[in-house]
Amino acid sequence: MAAIVAPAASSTTTATPSLTASGPGTTLQLGYYWIRAVEAPNFHKYLQTKPQYSPGTALLDSYTTAGQFQIVSGQLVQLIGGGLLYANVETNTTAATKLAVSFNESKNTYGTFVFSGDAVTWSTPDIKRPNLGAWLVCEEQSLWINLGDYMYMTPAGCADETIHYYNDKTAVS
Repeated sequence: MAAIVAPAASSTTTATPSLTASGPGTTLQLGYYWIRAVEAPNFHKYLQTKPQYSPGTALLDSYTTAGQFQIVSGQLVQLIGGGLLYANVETNTTAATKLAVSFNESKNTYGTFVFSGDAVTWSTPDIKRPNLGAWLVCEEQSLWINLGDYMYMTPAGCADETIHYYNDKTAVS
């Protein structure tokens, strides 16, 4: 296993390209990371989109279809053939216990993504989250931001997770 190194800071972003359904392949590209869960029941399930390399639902699934990611200027970006997709977070409602995450051609306008060590966190000034690194994996492996306490009153059909970057050359199970 390769040593984990801190992500490089960047203050520039790449312009949104026209999208294709291709990706960077199964070898990690320079400046990008695999992002995966490290707890059961989703141990070493990797972040990706459905449909793969296209705008759609963020999910955790097999290492064989893992996406490659970076956080740039508060945006969680996925490298795809010819450009980037941006993680977008659904806007909070007063009754929400979780917020959906999807990948789109447009930049996220709600909250900020940050690496804290190797953990992926998300925050916004209008929500006081007990754990900025708390995530949920729910129906069909979809990824959600957990607005509640980690491992307490977990919504039915969901599992509490934290997600972390991994920077070896290839994704592994």
